[in-house]
Amino acid sequence: MTATPDLAAFRLGSPELLRSVFRRHAAGVAVITAQRDGTPVGFTATSLTSVSAEPPLVSFGIGAGSSSWAVISEADHVGVHILGEHQEALAGTFARSGADRFGAPTAWSEGPEGVPVLDEVLARLVCRVVARIPAGDHHLVVAEVVLGESGGAGRPLLYHQGRFNGLRD
Repeated sequence: MTATPDLAAFRLGSPELLRSVFRRHAAGVAVITAQRDGTPVGFTATSLTSVSAEPPLVSFGIGAGSSSWAVISEADHVGVHILGEHQEALAGTFARSGADRFGAPTAWSEGPEGVPVLDEVLARLVCRVVARIPAGDHHLVVAEVVLGESGGAGRPLLYHQGRFNGLRD
């Protein structure tokens, strides 16, 4: 038999409630990249989701006020990078507003379809954007996998309780 939930503890839906609940949800950490007119942009995302295997689709959310949104909103292709636990500093750089995300020590190169490709990640994809859906103060981007590789070594970086973490055995 399970304990009955304390219904008095329930609160009305709000941004604070949503943040509080999702601090308890461990999520993988990815960096999404794109480029316009030779200028790369990117951001840290914990909202990356596999949507469909046939065709291979992924989705991620991006804030409407994000400095990367202007480029992502027009990009034909994006890069999706799965970070390893050794890349906590990189995740922090791409999460920080105003940071020089592609300056040293970030190691990257221009990849297929002009997408900025980060070095030493666990896995990476080049995806063709197929939909952008307004969703509250964010946009949901759906993209089809065009190319990728999953040969990186290491364990994934996670985001939990408002900070980056590694897996524990």
